[in-house]
Amino acid sequence: MDDRQLLETIRDLIGRDETSDDCAAFPFDNGRKVLVSTTDMLHKKTDFPRRMTPWQMGWMSAAASLSDIASCGAQPTQVLVAVGLDRPERLRPIMEGAVACTRACGAVVAGGDIDSHTELTIVTTAFGIVEKEYYCTRSGAKAGDLVCVTGRPGSAQAALDGCSGYWENLVMPKPQVFTGQRIARAGASAMMDVSDGLAVSLYDMGEASDVGFVLRESLPLLPIADAKKYFLYGGGDYGLLFTIPREKFVRMDVPVSVIGEVVEEPGVFLGEEPVEKLGYAHVWN
Repeated sequence: MDDRQLLETIRDLIGRDETSDDCAAFPFDNGRKVLVSTTDMLHKKTDFPRRMTPWQMGWMSAAASLSDIASCGAQPTQVLVAVGLDRPERLRPIMEGAVACTRACGAVVAGGDIDSHTELTIVTTAFGIVEKEYYCTRSGAKAGDLVCVTGRPGSAQAALDGCSGYWENLVMPKPQVFTGQRIARAGASAMMDVSDGLAVSLYDMGEASDVGFVLRESLPLLPIADAKKYFLYGGGDYGLLFTIPREKFVRMDVPVSVIGEVVEEPGVFLGEEPVEKLGYAHVWN
């Protein structure tokens, strides 16, 4: 069983809409704005590669939650950081990294918690604000919309597999906060990040929007062996996947790649070939 299958077992308790997006949403200011929030948990054994410094662990942890805020088109405001420490001397560099990432995104670390753990564990909770008309979820994609992505998915996985030149993509992912806001204001119909991999993210968006996707044969691939595999299935990147009506794409002022089109038929296809539903997942045997 993986985390998506496990989530199905509690959706009746929380709600399908509430468990279909990266962030929770709370309308305020008489419905004119939305407060979004999200939380992430990272562990030393499963999330932090060898050779990664505590500073980089702090940066990555903050980035994980800030990327979810970015995917809503929101401006992050605060981040809370809870650290389960295996070694107390790790705390300061971890927090220095988390503060640096948070400040780079225009927000502040506003609190958190500290306790003792046998395995280093970092939990980040982020908050952001967006005007209701620009609030993006996974569920708004419509047939005929363009499918677009920022960055070049696969870079983080390439670094993890030893490809030179991509290490920073893995250990210091850059949340696309300001790009996400521009995409939302351009009229994106749906958006999410691709931290679990592009293919599985497309399936997640397709399920939330009740649509499918056909990808183009020509994709912005990395100049490495097995580049298509990395592009489709590599996790750890913090680019943004979004859909947008064709007529609104011309207003874009950020560097993105059009990689396909939204279709009515469920599933994800590369040309006429089905794309496997693969990506990063937590698994219980």
